[in-house]
Amino acid sequence: MRGLLRRSAWPPRTRNRPLNVVLSGLSKIYGPLARIHRGLWSSGIRTPRRLDCCVISIGSPVVGGAGKTPTAAWLARALQSRGYRVALATRGYGGRSRRGVQLVDWKARRVASADQVGDEALILSHHAPDVPVWVARDRGLAGLRAISTGGAQVLVLDDGLSHHRLFRDLHIVSLDAGAGLGNRKVLPLGPLREPLEAIAAVEAVGVVDGVLKTADEQEIARWTPDAFRYQAVRRPVAVRGLKRNSLESPASLNGARVGILCGLGCPAAFERTLLNLGAEIVARRFFPDHHAYVKSDLVGLSEQASLWLTTEKDAVKIMPSWVQDFELRVLEIELTVVESEAFLDWLEGRIHSVRGLAGGSA
Repeated sequence: MRGLLRRSAWPPRTRNRPLNVVLSGLSKIYGPLARIHRGLWSSGIRTPRRLDCCVISIGSPVVGGAGKTPTAAWLARALQSRGYRVALATRGYGGRSRRGVQLVDWKARRVASADQVGDEALILSHHAPDVPVWVARDRGLAGLRAISTGGAQVLVLDDGLSHHRLFRDLHIVSLDAGAGLGNRKVLPLGPLREPLEAIAAVEAVGVVDGVLKTADEQEIARWTPDAFRYQAVRRPVAVRGLKRNSLESPASLNGARVGILCGLGCPAAFERTLLNLGAEIVARRFFPDHHAYVKSDLVGLSEQASLWLTTEKDAVKIMPSWVQDFELRVLEIELTVVESEAFLDWLEGRIHSVRGLAGGSA
């Protein structure tokens, strides 16, 4: 079932009527189940774990490509720079380790493989190298470890909107401007993780790389009329060779004929970035989100293009020795929040309101 949900495309292919009937039927089951699951926690039937720190969730009502992970890394760095003791927590999706809680610390060179902790943990640690990243299916356990070992005052959850077993003090939602809300259907007919009512309690909504379509903007405003709104942009900063580890400017892709290799929830956003850099896309090889690469996945690439581009998220799962007879480069991206000081001032006020914490009290 989970594999089907991750592989569905939105909107679905309307010419395949039997598939549409199946997806529609599954959505009619999935939506109410998601609503019941949330209701079990919000009604008090099940009690979430509460931590002795401020828990900030970065999430999205849609699957894939909404900028959650880079936003979480940016926010953790920003709050740390304002004097808070900060830790990051992630589920470690795609990792195969059965250990309860694992630490990824780029600065201390405690870096596991993506096969152990998942790709997002490594991306978080790479983009927030001074912030410890705790990996656990139960983010509450990760938070307890962050508090006991580092005295964390703020725990930033990557992809935490639906992690109901942990009480979250603040919810921040991220949306990709291009993808928006898709067809506004729940999985697997559409990209929504839950019915949109799930975002009614969020405190902030961020839109990445542009503005939402009018209809999507109206829908978000209907459910979150009082939420703080901010804009963010993903900016290419470098092109790195996977084998040689050489760095070039993103401008080097202008006019280049390239193939795209990635396993993302929303590969269109990556493709759009390359097109904006002036690259000519001549081949594509897409895999499901969080794909665990094997050597055979790269077979035949050299016959389609001599230069291929992939993402940081994909690169941590590809062995350089697998690259034969073609060049594979990694496009490195950084997210920045527009008018970030205003956003952080607002957020500090909310942290002080819910937990009595102030920056510099670390």
